Amino acid sequence: MGNIQIPNTMSVVNLRTLDLNLLLIFDAIYGERSISKAARKLHLSQPTVSNALARLRERLQDPLFERTAGGMLPTARARTLADPIRQALTTLERGLRGNDSFDFAHAEREFVIAVEDYGESVILPGFIQWLAEVAPGLRIRIRAEVSAAIKAELRDGTIDLALDYFPLQEARFSNQCVLTETLMCLSRRDHPGLGERLTLETYLAMRHIVLGTPSNSRPMIDLALSKRGLQRRIAVTVPHFISMPVMVQSTDMVCTLPRRMAQLYADNFRLKSHPLPLRVPQFPVYLICHDSPAADAGHRWLRKHLVEFCQRL
Repeated sequence: MGNIQIPNTMSVVNLRTLDLNLLLIFDAIYGERSISKAARKLHLSQPTVSNALARLRERLQDPLFERTAGGMLPTARARTLADPIRQALTTLERGLRGNDSFDFAHAEREFVIAVEDYGESVILPGFIQWLAEVAPGLRIRIRAEVSAAIKAELRDGTIDLALDYFPLQEARFSNQCVLTETLMCLSRRDHPGLGERLTLETYLAMRHIVLGTPSNSRPMIDLALSKRGLQRRIAVTVPHFISMPVMVQSTDMVCTLPRRMAQLYADNFRLKSHPLPLRVPQFPVYLICHDSPAADAGHRWLRKHLVEFCQRL
């Protein structure tokens, strides 16, 4: 029974020959303080429960319960046995339930989620706060970015889930769009060159902080501008989104980033947000997983609630 410690008072009992149904009956009587109530709880007849108690009394050489006006009063030996027997039965019940259910409120487990800056700042803080309330034993390890080895890591279980802008187009991978985003511009609140409305002319005249991207890709805003034969004045290229609001806060530069992230940074860094002065398509954020843990109830539970949380953002 795992790490459950049975008291020394039970060491004389050979567990291989003990009918475990007797422990179920003991647990029911202890909880109900009544043979008749225990019988109803177990869907057994009262004589069956009484006979079982007599057998257990004989095996343990102790009366276990004494009949009083207030019900079946447990003896000192019964009180000693009650907690470890309940723990043992709980462990067996959880094990026999197998993968059909997940006791999230009591589970002790770690999940690994790979995310870019967006997921780490916009999605996971609120989700982790919710988890702390409903499943305090669950631990989340955040992988700072989605690496080139993401396929292998999802396949072998090193990573449980990933949040990314780009789906994995390969058999046995699931890509579920959990939300869609657009872009927004940030400036410092007292920027001398910006009024209430950001025009395209002003946007192009500003010096921009941009996120570094792989050489074979371009940011969506630059693609939209290039279709018009336009381009931004790029002053600084940074490796992470979090650098942008820090620099914007103390300079006349501006930055463009996903809307929910921009709103978060605007609140926390006391910046001003501006709708983009040109139309750009919305883009999806995907929750990605491999189908190998499909039978894992804990994995299914986490995925379901993470999807629901994202859809509420």
